[in-house]
Amino acid sequence: MLDRLSFPQPYLSLILFVVWQFLSDGMSGASIVMGFVLAWLIPQLTRSFWPDPPAFVRPWKLPFYLALVLYDIVIASISVARLILSGRQPKPVLVSYPLELTHPLAISMLASTISLTPGTVSADVSDDRALLLIHALDAESDEEVINAIRTRYEARLKEMFP
Repeated sequence: MLDRLSFPQPYLSLILFVVWQFLSDGMSGASIVMGFVLAWLIPQLTRSFWPDPPAFVRPWKLPFYLALVLYDIVIASISVARLILSGRQPKPVLVSYPLELTHPLAISMLASTISLTPGTVSADVSDDRALLLIHALDAESDEEVINAIRTRYEARLKEMFP
């Protein structure tokens, strides 16, 4: 009985509650109650889609990671705009990135981060989750792309996931 009343995905519940508060028209008793109901109900209804709960080791590092990604999106947008406006021919590169991450959610977060950043797209993950295929719009070499992703994103994700 208590299992049904618990929050199976506490981080998801927290995010849902906060997003609901931002979307509602000001904080009121009704919006707080509705936020709690949604934060409890949605994870309960989607419980079968989450066979393994996300295993964050250091969840407090996630906001810093998200801030870094947002910063990189802005900087990469400016770089891509400069490239387009300069008329210079880009040097596209297709990279087979060797993954050090093993957790499926961490790999998914890395692939999503790469795709969200303008100028790069994660195209595929190998069946054994050892390689990530990445297309970079403008890079000097494969090593440049690999080193940038490994130090900027993967190292931080390895700190958050086991």
